[in-house]
Amino acid sequence: MYSLTTLYVSLLLAALGLQAEPRPPENSTHFAKQMADISPRHSQTAIMAIDLANNQLIYSHQPDTLLIPASTQKVLTAVTAMAALGPEFRYVTELWSDAPIRHGHIAGSVYLRFNGDPTLTQADLKGIFASLVKQGITRIEGHLYLIGDKQEQLQAPGWVWDDLGICFAAPVSSYIINQNCVYGQFIPSSATQASMVKLRAASYGIKVSSDAVFDQQANRDFCQLDLVRLGQNQYHLRGCYPGSEAIPLAIAVSDPEKFAKDTLSAMLKGEMTVAGKVQVGEYIPQKAKLIASHSSAPLPELLTTMLLKSDNLIADSLFKQVGKTYYRTQGSFTHGAAAMKHILTDLGVDLSSANIVDGSGLSRYNLLNARQLADVLSLIHRDARFRGLITSLPQAGVSGTLKYRQGYTKPPLKNLIFAKTGSMQGVANLAGFMRLPQQQDILFVVLENGIAPEPNKSNKPAFSAHFLTTLLREIPPAAQVNTASQTDANTMKLSH
Repeated sequence: MYSLTTLYVSLLLAALGLQAEPRPPENSTHFAKQMADISPRHSQTAIMAIDLANNQLIYSHQPDTLLIPASTQKVLTAVTAMAALGPEFRYVTELWSDAPIRHGHIAGSVYLRFNGDPTLTQADLKGIFASLVKQGITRIEGHLYLIGDKQEQLQAPGWVWDDLGICFAAPVSSYIINQNCVYGQFIPSSATQASMVKLRAASYGIKVSSDAVFDQQANRDFCQLDLVRLGQNQYHLRGCYPGSEAIPLAIAVSDPEKFAKDTLSAMLKGEMTVAGKVQVGEYIPQKAKLIASHSSAPLPELLTTMLLKSDNLIADSLFKQVGKTYYRTQGSFTHGAAAMKHILTDLGVDLSSANIVDGSGLSRYNLLNARQLADVLSLIHRDARFRGLITSLPQAGVSGTLKYRQGYTKPPLKNLIFAKTGSMQGVANLAGFMRLPQQQDILFVVLENGIAPEPNKSNKPAFSAHFLTTLLREIPPAAQVNTASQTDANTMKLSH
């Protein structure tokens, strides 16, 4: 049990507006012994657990060791974006004209400004031009110029080369349509037809050749598919796939600017007559006037989607936007990283030893320690500007990346855990809150790196689930009231 003296001092400091340094509990030796029994033998871990009711350290292990954070990096991105951009922020895609409108015709060119909206779809673009039709405008006499940033940094350093053709690592550009991702199928051959790739209708300008085959009898010792990126949004699928059923493909575009140009060129047919061409422009003339626009959802909604789905494109688009806003220059991963460090340092998070590269956690060059992540989570918990992010985190057995995660779909952890996952090859992290009855929140960070691949590993609960289950048993019984019998209908609410 926690001592009354420790609790009194913590409450006194809280009343004075101060924060106590976390201190270990009196029974930490007992808990440390239990941890020694369940800790993984071959991987490296870093752990912190703090009772936020009194700022008491429950357990820590290598809290200052730098490890790859993977998608727990998005917790930093969420706080930084909210601090730098504010809750009213929206991405706006704008259509401008530099010519008068006569008899339903724009007597000149128009300029479509892309601002890096990671949620912008082809339907949204159609809506922009449909609004012109509602204004009685049916023809553009000049060109349609697409305006975006030049010489963009589309991927961050440290992104794995194998991932770059896959949609979760789509290029981060001012030009984004349909998440810069196209979908299709790899279809097995029949007696009269070779195996082929079939793309959906909206995959404008994307070409995928193939000499890949299906190993329907699974006779080959080594059989895998390989997508080769050829540039200019052209690809080649080679290798083999063990099976006989068509499989889905999700391919990240390699040239977002060309994809935008090809998409608009095809999309406008039947929507709007453009006498000139769709082409990339340099700037919007000073005399131009705004004639239509589309706005994204506000920042809190974007952050909820980012955290629940672990959406990399939203995270890195916001990361670059933060750099753009902070330094008043073109957004880049370099500017975003510098801005994040400045902003979080000003908020009291010491990132002097960290290496910040992107906002999504895709880069293997990112390095954070458990204490830094705990400091950001503590900031979320105590600062009203960020507190709403807690319920935007995936909830164990209920939502997001924890809805079906092994070890979190049933008691004792189901419903109680609100946390951001961080998973990639060799990495399984979790950072967030255990929300108990009687307004008790436990902050925790569990980082595990260096995990060796194992067959059927996905069927086993991660080390974090074992740790949290053990931790739950160590929390004073008064704080736990029928946690095992909680149902989805009694999901924990914010206590603030």
